[in-house]
Amino acid sequence: MINSLIWFRQDLRISDNPALINAIKNSETVTAIYIYDDSKNIRQLGGASKWWLYYALKDLEKSLKEKYNITLIYRKGSPSKIFEEIIDKVKISNIYWNRLYEPYHTERDEKIKSALKNKNIEVESFNASLLAEPWEVKNGSGNYFKVYTAFYESSLKNHKPREVLKAPNKQDKVLKIKVPSDNLEDWGLRPIKPNWAKPFYPYWKISEEAAQDRLYDFLENAIANYSDNRNFPDIEGTSKLSPYLHFGQISPHQILSVCNFHKETKGIEGIDKYISEVYWREFSYSLMFNFKHMDTKNFRPEFDNFPWDNNDKTLRAWQKGEAGYPIVDAGMRELWSTGWMHNRVRMIVGSLLTKHLLTHWSQGEEWFWNTLVDADLANNSASWQWIAGSGADASPYFRIFNPITQGEKFDPKGNYIRKWVPELKNVPDEYIHKPWEAPLLHNYVKPVISHEQGRNKALESYKKMRNQ
Repeated sequence: MINSLIWFRQDLRISDNPALINAIKNSETVTAIYIYDDSKNIRQLGGASKWWLYYALKDLEKSLKEKYNITLIYRKGSPSKIFEEIIDKVKISNIYWNRLYEPYHTERDEKIKSALKNKNIEVESFNASLLAEPWEVKNGSGNYFKVYTAFYESSLKNHKPREVLKAPNKQDKVLKIKVPSDNLEDWGLRPIKPNWAKPFYPYWKISEEAAQDRLYDFLENAIANYSDNRNFPDIEGTSKLSPYLHFGQISPHQILSVCNFHKETKGIEGIDKYISEVYWREFSYSLMFNFKHMDTKNFRPEFDNFPWDNNDKTLRAWQKGEAGYPIVDAGMRELWSTGWMHNRVRMIVGSLLTKHLLTHWSQGEEWFWNTLVDADLANNSASWQWIAGSGADASPYFRIFNPITQGEKFDPKGNYIRKWVPELKNVPDEYIHKPWEAPLLHNYVKPVISHEQGRNKALESYKKMRNQ
């Protein structure tokens, strides 16, 4: 009898899941496990990600039980030790999982795979989360790409994504021998006292089905104007699929397949722009896989000499949405209230922190890691390095967003600002982006630094770095 174990990680879905499909196809009995690796040398999930993980696991647990009569086992601790324990109790012959690409995970998984094979356990791993393996997309010299445009063009030309895999038909694959399981409630993934995540609930439905619904709704109602509307935070112009992608409740293969179908049948131009954004995620993973310290070290080593200021007072003002620039404060308050922030606004708030306030990008990356429901090691670190100027294909040092003109351009009527900064709701449109000039009194903080001062400080700091 072939008893198999499937190890779920960032692939919390039953459709287009190669590890699950192969486990069911090739086994007589299957059990499923999710392991919360709490090792000290792994970066632990931030608070918002833990909240999302709880509901994603509950949805997966329900789907596995209803469709395949498979019980999802929960365990916390070292995966290698947990596998040893299970193998000693249950005659497991095969273990399946979908690959992860963060440096710690790749090193850990190779050791686990080697140890299991020494015990005569068959191990199979699959790509379920990227359109191409990060070691496959190379330039003419055989190196990884450091410029997005070249990466994107090469990916489209040379790496055709696989077909979407259908979920297996309903089968009873329950493992008869009981495997001990933790109680998910004991992991403390959801905040209780205080329940700071309470405002999140109206904004998210966390399930595999919800991910599919969100994709189809986006393609039906927003894709035609995506190229323009994606920059305006007061418009529902983006897919908001990033947390579902991170936790694997939807795959990039599924997204690309549906996008291409819409493109072929309806010829909608906005789809190409959206597809290029999906490939930015691929680019980030390629960078992280090949530059394994992306989350802790500057991609461009000259930034090791950058004279950061790192002022705790201005950092706290930025975190609390009290930096004095309406578009920035609106973004930071949206983040705290929903666990998400519009991508255009992410760039604006990141530019203010790293360039006006001269705070090291890692401080912003850490805050986003803890507060974003879509916190992703590759995307988060690559994006913060890009906006700081220290990353691959980075924004040039002299590109310093003006938070006033950025607000005027992308939130011209101030609708986004008034939603998240209610103390400015009665300020006229002409002053909404610089309320300190308004003749009427309002309860709003002054800018922590003027744009002119911040820009001059940034340029001077970049000059010092280049001279060194």
